[in-house]
Amino acid sequence: MEIEIHDRLNALAHPKRLDLFRLLMRRYPDSVAAGQIAEALALKPNTASTYLNALKSAGLIQQSRSGTSLQYAANLPAVRGLFDELLGGCCQNRPDLCMQPSDDPVMASPDRVMNALFLCTGNSARSIMAEAILNNEGNGLFRAYSAGTAPSDGPNSIVLELLKQKDYDTTSLRSKSLEEFAAADAPKMDFVFTVCDHAANEACPAWPGQPISAHWGLPDPVKVEGTDAQKQLAFQQAYGLLRNRITAFASLPFETLDRISLQHKVDDIGRMAE
Repeated sequence: MEIEIHDRLNALAHPKRLDLFRLLMRRYPDSVAAGQIAEALALKPNTASTYLNALKSAGLIQQSRSGTSLQYAANLPAVRGLFDELLGGCCQNRPDLCMQPSDDPVMASPDRVMNALFLCTGNSARSIMAEAILNNEGNGLFRAYSAGTAPSDGPNSIVLELLKQKDYDTTSLRSKSLEEFAAADAPKMDFVFTVCDHAANEACPAWPGQPISAHWGLPDPVKVEGTDAQKQLAFQQAYGLLRNRITAFASLPFETLDRISLQHKVDDIGRMAE
């Protein structure tokens, strides 16, 4: 049965269903477990299931199974179809009536350094390491920052020691709130990366200039239990994965990539496993 445009718009009309849809769009192209969705949005499991079924019936999200877990992801072709119907039918094939013209600058130019923000929950380990690595490995093209949605008192001591051993300058590293970068006088970001699932599931500010964003999730080394050697190994592995991703990112031919191609590249980097 063909899904009508009003069915899709009706599915998005409920505030909580819209929140759920936005969460899956933030996590695209990844899929998210139903339990994780319910936890992120503070929903009862049966309520989350009802909302998920409504969005799935409208064709806006897709369902898959991983073991015993149901996974959900945004159905991007259907979302694009909704936009096409709105612009083609409602705007009479005149997208200039509905969309602001893009005045995005060239991503890399000789006279500008690009800003990148790494987000996690506590801003004590993964995002701190990413900030230090990109500032060190970014070939002078980037100024990296990091922040947390619920920042810790300061960077993890193991992280600081690891970075010092690898000759990184740690004097300016501190745990910071996301709100610091939402202020009117904050640096304008060109890239925003989430490095933990919890931060990726949360609604973030509407960043000025529509920066490229991607989810580069990896396990939290702070949560690893065991011997000191096992904990040290977890931090080393997190550092190694982040460095590999950031090295690949910094090596991209920014001057030749349009925004869509660049978005696909950073999404692919986020799926690097080692």
